[in-house]
Amino acid sequence: MKKQILYLCLFGALLTASSCSSHYMMSGVERSRILVDKRYDAKPDVQAQRFLAPYEKQVDSIMGPVVGSIDHYMAANKPESDLSNLLADILVWGAERFHEKADFAVYNMGGIRAAFAKGQVTYGDVLDVSPFENKICLLTLSGEKVLELFQNIAAVRGEGVSHGVQLVITKDGKLKSALLNGKEIDPKASYRVSTLDYLAQGNDKLYAFKDKTDLFSPQDKGNNVRFIIMDYFKEKAKQGESVNSKVEGRIVIE
Repeated sequence: MKKQILYLCLFGALLTASSCSSHYMMSGVERSRILVDKRYDAKPDVQAQRFLAPYEKQVDSIMGPVVGSIDHYMAANKPESDLSNLLADILVWGAERFHEKADFAVYNMGGIRAAFAKGQVTYGDVLDVSPFENKICLLTLSGEKVLELFQNIAAVRGEGVSHGVQLVITKDGKLKSALLNGKEIDPKASYRVSTLDYLAQGNDKLYAFKDKTDLFSPQDKGNNVRFIIMDYFKEKAKQGESVNSKVEGRIVIE
């Protein structure tokens, strides 16, 4: 069904392009809602299939290559989930390619747009999960600002945080306690954080990131987060492993 929707989008783009060169003028707009679900797979439109067939091979060649596998279904949920944990951990792993050691990472739940099904994972699957052009970046926050960042995360009832972060928040969104690798945050210390360039600007209500220092934000295409995710899956595949992650109490609501 995803494939058919993509083909329909391509068809719409073609129609839009062709209409730009015509002499027709719009006289009005009407709209309705059409439910697109698995019923269209049961009774496919033969004429539409013929039209879309030439594009199918090209789309499959881009979206179809397998990058690895995952050992169970993963989706993102607040305050903590296996998928958000995985993506935050990948940001810590990805920092190593720049010879950086991140103390922790943050990945926003809003940036996770799909789930991973158990089994083989393709380029298209990763694109579904991480469709934006966000790049990995590293920055430094004072301990005081780290506590403020964790307060920001508590206020939105959770975001993806990496292994070693332990936050306890109240039901009304207040930070009750925060530990990093079993230790309290030192307000006077400095902490290196791996995150997305979008979040580094203080977006998604993570305002503490606005007071960052020592920003390293490579903007070339290879540092797009989805490619780092794919590289992680490929590395695990080389080791003969399926990707795994679990909920482990990184963020708890009391």
